[in-house]
Amino acid sequence: MIQSYKKKPQLQETYDTIIIGSGMGGLATAAILSKQGQKVLVLERHYTAGGFTHIFKRKGYEWDVGIHYIGEMQRENSLLRKLFEYVTDGELKWADMGEVYDRIIIGEKQYDFVKGVKNFKKQLISYFPQEEETIEAYVNLVFKTVRSSKNFYMSKALPPFLNALFGRFMKKGFYQYSDKTTYEVLRSLTDNEALIKVLTGQYGDYGLPPKQSSFYMHASLVRHYFDGGSFPIGGSSQIVKTIDKVIEASGGTILISAEVDEVYIEKNTAKGVRMKDGSIFRSDKVVSNAGIITTYNKLLPPEIVNKHGLAAHLQKVRPSAAHLSLYIGLEGTPQELQLPKTNYWVYPEKGDHDSCVQNYLDDLSQPFPLVYLSFPSAKDPDWSNRYPGKSTIDIITIIPYEVFEKWSDTSWKKRGEEYDTIKEELAQRLLKVLYKQQPQLNGKVTYYELSTPITTQHFVNYEKGEIYGLDHTPSRFRQSFLKPRTKIKNFYLTGQDVATAGVGGALFSGVLTSMAMTGKNVLKKL
Repeated sequence: MIQSYKKKPQLQETYDTIIIGSGMGGLATAAILSKQGQKVLVLERHYTAGGFTHIFKRKGYEWDVGIHYIGEMQRENSLLRKLFEYVTDGELKWADMGEVYDRIIIGEKQYDFVKGVKNFKKQLISYFPQEEETIEAYVNLVFKTVRSSKNFYMSKALPPFLNALFGRFMKKGFYQYSDKTTYEVLRSLTDNEALIKVLTGQYGDYGLPPKQSSFYMHASLVRHYFDGGSFPIGGSSQIVKTIDKVIEASGGTILISAEVDEVYIEKNTAKGVRMKDGSIFRSDKVVSNAGIITTYNKLLPPEIVNKHGLAAHLQKVRPSAAHLSLYIGLEGTPQELQLPKTNYWVYPEKGDHDSCVQNYLDDLSQPFPLVYLSFPSAKDPDWSNRYPGKSTIDIITIIPYEVFEKWSDTSWKKRGEEYDTIKEELAQRLLKVLYKQQPQLNGKVTYYELSTPITTQHFVNYEKGEIYGLDHTPSRFRQSFLKPRTKIKNFYLTGQDVATAGVGGALFSGVLTSMAMTGKNVLKKL
């Protein structure tokens, strides 16, 4: 049954723009178009809006599914902060996570990432005094690399004839950083493998270890957090709540439990969407925020895919890592339980990141190559008003989709005993990591639930339960079709695949897509 995100909506037959998917890219695109006076319909196949920004509740707790921390919110002049203020009308508020945003734990040693560039460098130099020059050069290179991306992204929003004229020159400087792997660049700065392992200790934030990831993706992520981490006050559900008001103000609506069957196309022009129940919504323009793999494979008519040779595009990209998420509920306030605000990144003592990943993929009984611990109830100053005497923790690690593939046709929550047994074994292994890092929590856990790649597939409709859209390899940034405009008139793409991984990348994709659609540069306003 189709229903409104909030209340019974006044549905129209025709909209200015229809957006498929209510993740951050779709919401941002919708908010920007709404502020330009468009009536926008956002269609979400699930019973909850927000994509990876949604929350879920169970047994008197709530968990944020994809938002664990956001950078750049403490820096007043940051573009990302201004964008969030713009798409939420300044309603979304952020809490600072404090001095140490990430703690990298390798075996028994720990390394803190401290907010502020000077502090970050000083702290790292205290761990690696012989590497002062390397650390200085590294930080400078991170800034330089991120600066080089500005024209690359702007070229994605250009009309085709301008892109043909200027695109190559706009991307040139960027490619010297994006074409190299993270490891390749860091190895050119130092041969200290311990330092390289620490510097790449946040690779889980984009899902690819150093020998596979593009250095641009690494630099972009590292720069993003230099000013510290922040968490939305009231939890990540506030993102949808605040943006919904902006969409509604222009007569638009977010619909949940509204699954699109196919984009409705006449004479190579998008005219609307056909829903699973057979009904049709018409619009001047259609935007897919479902990810390029799902869009090509499930939302576009096969004859259109064949006509434009779109299947060949999918041969040039691959899905990002799949993951396990353990959602934990505890009795006691974050203060009583002494929960940190800092994220913990826990790694095996021996081996570089790539070999640890490979060992684990070859044999899942090997140590997890990374375990990420997040303490959302400690990060959110409003948490205890909503959930007095309770706390939550999220634990995440990577796992191949193939481990669970044989259950992909079963129903959520009814996948059988063997599936539940594997989940329980993995949950216990993750709890063991938690108790080692936070021994005071042993015996305080009252509830836990593990989500697998097929849970993600079920909720977010990504092909293989991936978390970051497409893999951020060097070749990914060379794919010219990863942009808002498509070969179908009035049909556009938005989301992580258009820009980069994460909420910040998806938000920025909304800017690029709205610019490509309207020719109006929202960045000038900001």
